[in-house]
Amino acid sequence: QVQLVESGGGLVQPGGSLRLSCAASGITFSMHSMGWYRQAPEKQRELVAVITSGGIANYADPVKGRFTISRDNAKKTVNLQMNSLKPEDTAVYYCNRGPGAGFWSWGQGTQVTVSS
Repeated sequence: QVQLVESGGGLVQPGGSLRLSCAASGITFSMHSMGWYRQAPEKQRELVAVITSGGIANYADPVKGRFTISRDNAKKTVNLQMNSLKPEDTAVYYCNRGPGAGFWSWGQGTQVTVSS
């Protein structure tokens, strides 16, 4: 059974930084592209960043140049370094498989709030 556990969220001022982490179990982690997604209140869940099994990263336009996705296959974790945070980055952040291959069950997510 696939389990995804996100952590690292919190309250941060605009311009601040956070590092999110997602621990995966129940999968052959190294074989899968992994993505970070977010869902703001009253909005649909959206893709933020994705990293292929080979380590190639792509980002949604709103976060390019500010967020960095990385993975550690030995630890089965995928991370999201978020810098220069803006109020519009406020959302619950989730990790899951990269888009196009079907999603696993979603974890509980981690809340990120950017506010002064």
